[in-house]
Amino acid sequence: MRPPCEIVVQKVLPAIRAELARIMLESGLPQQEVASRLCLSKAAISQYVSAKRGRYMPFPPDTEEKIKELAKSLAEDLEVNDAVSSLCAVCRDIQSSGWLCKEHMQKNNQCTYCLKR
Repeated sequence: MRPPCEIVVQKVLPAIRAELARIMLESGLPQQEVASRLCLSKAAISQYVSAKRGRYMPFPPDTEEKIKELAKSLAEDLEVNDAVSSLCAVCRDIQSSGWLCKEHMQKNNQCTYCLKR
């Protein structure tokens, strides 16, 4: 048994974090500040940026836009609860787009959980 949320933890969240870190660094924030705002270590940010963690994933365009908006808000010192809410909204978008179901079906072709919802 491999639930879809396992894919979120292993692939989706790292990809989102990598994109957030990249965008925030491009906006001029120092690596330590990016780490602080994402509640991660400076080493983790380095790994995300160098693609050792969180490989790029082609999300739907509207999801990509929400990730960019979240990064900009985080760069402007978004409140922690609002940041979590925004990140959860990105994950819900990914689920509702069908992207997660397609990824899940590649790993578990007999599973129809996503199709029943």
